[in-house]
Amino acid sequence: MFTFLLVVHAIIAAALVAVILMQRSEGGGLGMGGSPSGLMSARGAADFLTRATTILAGLFVLMSIGLAALATVTRGSSEIDTTLATPRTPAQAPAPQAPPVKDPLSTSAGNSSVPLAQ
Repeated sequence: MFTFLLVVHAIIAAALVAVILMQRSEGGGLGMGGSPSGLMSARGAADFLTRATTILAGLFVLMSIGLAALATVTRGSSEIDTTLATPRTPAQAPAPQAPPVKDPLSTSAGNSSVPLAQ
């Protein structure tokens, strides 16, 4: 149900963007430009794109509120499921041993022909 409503919400959002982009720019923004009567003219009130924008914007807001409410109601439990967890036991493997370290400066390394710097 939630996924279906989310897809419908995305379609409404895309339609709202498309309707807004199809509208003619009259300059001034928010109906302040164009004819002296602005948005209150008979043509402005009956314009299909204006009504479609209003309806889609209202649906978008209502769907947003509805999806937020539905997401909080259908939220899963906040407990951690430990049924599949495997118990951790310390490993019984022997500890790795480091190889013996040879001192490169000692004369017992077999390279006694190189004089040491002092």
